[in-house]
Amino acid sequence: MDIFDAAGLKKPDISILSDEFLAEVKGMQHKNLALELLKKLLADEIKARQTVNLVQSKKFSEMLEIAVKKYQNNLITSAQVIEELITLAKDIKEADRKGADLGLDFREYAFYTALEVSDSAVSILGDEVLRHIARELVDTVKNNTSIDWTVRENVQAKMRIAVKKILRKHGYPPDMEAKATETVIEQAKLLANELN
Repeated sequence: MDIFDAAGLKKPDISILSDEFLAEVKGMQHKNLALELLKKLLADEIKARQTVNLVQSKKFSEMLEIAVKKYQNNLITSAQVIEELITLAKDIKEADRKGADLGLDFREYAFYTALEVSDSAVSILGDEVLRHIARELVDTVKNNTSIDWTVRENVQAKMRIAVKKILRKHGYPPDMEAKATETVIEQAKLLANELN
């Protein structure tokens, strides 16, 4: 069944996250249908991010799950959950815009978000330094990857050392270095095909 036809909506030509489309969904008479439509579209959007941006996909997936669980547990009404899902859609749209505003391509922005997991790193280093580190990480990962590096421990160990050197060179908070390193390695594994 085509959920757009059932909802009486035309398939959106542009991003599902356009303000016009979200307003159209919000104004739908059948709230349960609007909820299912938004849930499916957001789940698909988040799933597409899983192959590109580890941190964002986890964050947005958790936000979607929390909103839906609150609704299923009757803690919020269908209108309230639709509001939360629309807010989530706007957050996703804003995240896309932030990467472009920082002048980063999708690979660089994925590493930027991996570094951004520490609030102290953001406040201490600022966007400019994190942006520089992200670009340096993309280059380092490109130069240190081999065809089967995601399964070879010795190559991953070299990659960890290279990542730690970059983080230390730029003054990344030492208490968050281990977590950032592992997040960067996981992000690198996701982007392995894009970086070769």
